[in-house]
Amino acid sequence: MEKTEDKKQIRCAIYTRKSTSEGLEKAFTSLDGQRESAESYIRSQQNQGWKLLPEKYDDGGFTGATMDRPALQRLMDAIRQRKIDCLVVYKVDRLSRSLMDFVKLLQFFEENQITFVSVTQHFNTNTSMG
Repeated sequence: MEKTEDKKQIRCAIYTRKSTSEGLEKAFTSLDGQRESAESYIRSQQNQGWKLLPEKYDDGGFTGATMDRPALQRLMDAIRQRKIDCLVVYKVDRLSRSLMDFVKLLQFFEENQITFVSVTQHFNTNTSMG
């Protein structure tokens, strides 16, 4: 039987985004819903060594048409610093609404050996099928 310590730990970050700032003052927002889904997915992968990092990358009130978003930039910095192994999003369009930017981000993830997973869409760069 393999011990958990023997498995490589995969440090996971969650990125959430909501285009408008409307409703962000509420106790539970769509950012929270996105995060809950992503956390649940990460928990389902714990036997593979996945571990949720405490840092939150939430962009509330920012369009997905540009990459000029504070949490996205902090996330990219953390990736450059090798603090993250896997990025989990609720849906691909939370990361970007621009196909060109999305392709650039995927290339950035690949260059930095980052697994990218969308919870609600079958998109996982860790497997050939994904």
